[in-house]
Amino acid sequence: MLNDVRAVAFDLDNTLWDVEPVLARAEVRLIEWLHVHCPRIPQRVSLADMRAARERLAQAEPERAHDVTYLRLTTLEQHARECGYDQDIGARAFEVFLAARNEVDVLPDVRPGLERLAARYVLASLSNGNADLKRIGLDAAFTLSLNARQIGAAKPDARCFERLARELALAPHNILYVGDDPWLDVAAARAAHLRGGWMNRRAALWPEDLAPAELTVGDCLELADRLGA
Repeated sequence: MLNDVRAVAFDLDNTLWDVEPVLARAEVRLIEWLHVHCPRIPQRVSLADMRAARERLAQAEPERAHDVTYLRLTTLEQHARECGYDQDIGARAFEVFLAARNEVDVLPDVRPGLERLAARYVLASLSNGNADLKRIGLDAAFTLSLNARQIGAAKPDARCFERLARELALAPHNILYVGDDPWLDVAAARAAHLRGGWMNRRAALWPEDLAPAELTVGDCLELADRLGA
């Protein structure tokens, strides 16, 4: 069924690394920096308050709700102004967060798996988040890297997958999109006529009300095996 696949595209967070500890560490790093450089912000604004502010901004500006960079940067600038600091404090604080957000522990199967896959397929990434493959050190394996901010929409919006296919100059059915989320990744890719692969690292159960993925694997090495790479 996958003999005509010419490109393999990946989700990033929780597909190539575990993102929850990364985000938790990045927020700790952010708060530590704020305490040193602009202490009135963490004295008045908790992490929960910051999340609530991002949620309010997303609701107020639904056309920007897909852009996690915009939401975090804008609300950090808002917190700075409200606490009597120059707005540029927000940009500096965001860079501290972003640097830590890209200090990921790539899972051990990823680099050897990508190396094998890249010998046979064009590789791409498509993420709703703001991970930077160059900062992480994985960019050399990928021909194309896209995220929601660049596209102006987030998965499961079909525009994400349409942009992916257009920039790869391939028909959608020639692309296998692999991600950890059955709905946002697999079902959404299939709705846009791509092939859907499930990266099931946590041995989760597939949703009963969703047709099975074309391919289910536990890691990138198994993916390379199954694709004959």
